[in-house]
Amino acid sequence: MTPPETHPGMRLIAGGAFTMGSETFYPEEAPLRRVSVDSFWIDETPVTNAQFAAFVEATGHVTVAEIAPDPKDYPGMLPGMDRAGSLVFHKTAGPVDMADASNWWHFTFGACWKHPLGPGSSIDGIEDHPVVHVAYADAQAYAAWAGKDLPTEAEFEFAARGGLEGADYAWGSELAPEGRMMANYWQGLFPFANQMLDGWERTSPVRSFPPNGYGLYDMIANTWEWTSDWWTDTPQVPRKKSPCCTISNPRGGKLKDSLDPAQPGVRIGRKVIKGGSHLCAANYCQRYRPAARHPEMVDTATTHIGFRCVIRANQR
Repeated sequence: MTPPETHPGMRLIAGGAFTMGSETFYPEEAPLRRVSVDSFWIDETPVTNAQFAAFVEATGHVTVAEIAPDPKDYPGMLPGMDRAGSLVFHKTAGPVDMADASNWWHFTFGACWKHPLGPGSSIDGIEDHPVVHVAYADAQAYAAWAGKDLPTEAEFEFAARGGLEGADYAWGSELAPEGRMMANYWQGLFPFANQMLDGWERTSPVRSFPPNGYGLYDMIANTWEWTSDWWTDTPQVPRKKSPCCTISNPRGGKLKDSLDPAQPGVRIGRKVIKGGSHLCAANYCQRYRPAARHPEMVDTATTHIGFRCVIRANQR
């Protein structure tokens, strides 16, 4: 008898159908559509600083944030900005214009996965936190090294729901049932007043909060996570509007359609990120939910984006 396949640190998600999306929060999450995915294994937690450090030690990988950007790729780049670095969140002193993210995001020279807050900072003491400052190519390189892949948007959402059909959150219909903190998100008024009811100002260790119904941790909040799908404003829907019709293993849009129309001079594709982060708040970005989705340029690295990996049944 052949022993069952096992992958330490991963959970097997049996394939099935579910209702993807939401019509309650943000327009890009609609419409509701019936989707099915094949069975796959998924990491129980986001990839941690310790795991990423082992990958870098084994391969010598240099992350996107550690490489100076080419001004030719960024029309209008200000003089002196062609230096390696990444985006670091800074809490503001008080209320600010919420339409201008530069009020709290600061491009910091020298910030990268091993110096998450910039030069002088390190990952000492936070080895079990999710790795951050990883661009899409970095997540992809780690996955290839580990013999894995990055999840599709549908796989991520199916896993994040933990078997709960139509629930807003990974554990049910209430964000904080009976006042219990179930994930690392922002409590209070973003971006200046974090009550820290969950105990964390920034990222938290990957097993700090209860797992969902599939035994997975941090599927919402803590850090956003990369998926392998190109962004599309309008998700794929069944050709026939019938309860019997489902989309099997849907994929995202096309590279050319993922480009940001607000930045026509920048020809850099955007992938779907899922799950929300520790910076999502009730008054800003209520995306600490399985259905939530957001576009992110593949070259972007920040203090609130990480990733986890999958192995598909047909991958071996």
